[in-house]
Amino acid sequence: MRALGINGSPRREWNTATLLRSALEGAESVGAQTELVHLYDLDYRGCTSCFTCKRKGNSCNGLCAMRDDLREVLEAVLATDVLILGSPIYFGDVTGETRSFLERLLFPNISYDEFGRSDFPRQVSCGLIFTMNCPAQYVKDVGYDVLFENYVRLMGILKGPCELLTSHETWQFSDYSVMNAAMFDVEAKARRRAEQFPVDCQRAFEMGARLAKEQS
Repeated sequence: MRALGINGSPRREWNTATLLRSALEGAESVGAQTELVHLYDLDYRGCTSCFTCKRKGNSCNGLCAMRDDLREVLEAVLATDVLILGSPIYFGDVTGETRSFLERLLFPNISYDEFGRSDFPRQVSCGLIFTMNCPAQYVKDVGYDVLFENYVRLMGILKGPCELLTSHETWQFSDYSVMNAAMFDVEAKARRRAEQFPVDCQRAFEMGARLAKEQS
């Protein structure tokens, strides 16, 4: 049984990546083989509307026809049992690399013959991890609840259950004193980093374990 983590953050060792590693450790704890992919290490683009995947008689089998660095990752997703995707929220959405990845993964598996039908060949359990500055109490005020629900709905194309984990008011910089960031209460953010982020990591661990156990 395999679990694949996809890091949509430009940082390999910060909040999103840390939570993803915790989730994969959870999957490992119930016997999964795991791998973590960093999207920012790859050279690829989003969907180019070539529509090869929609042509009659195509041989794509749910795999985007474009050949670039993302192809092996997409092949791995089609073969995995658990997919855990993480992204920071930038300007009210996931990163551009994350969005491009999802276009390339999901669009080839949406039917143009029947509205709402997924042609994905298997069932993959999914976890979504989103990190952000936004405090949890303001999620509805800024419309993030709708954003998150939309991504959960999109992951339904993979036909498995999907869990959502959000981490709020994250620690952005190693040294706030050298940044133009006067709007933040650095002491409060440091306390949250020390007290809440370990809780979020444990939640990620438990999510990874649950998703993998469901597929075992």
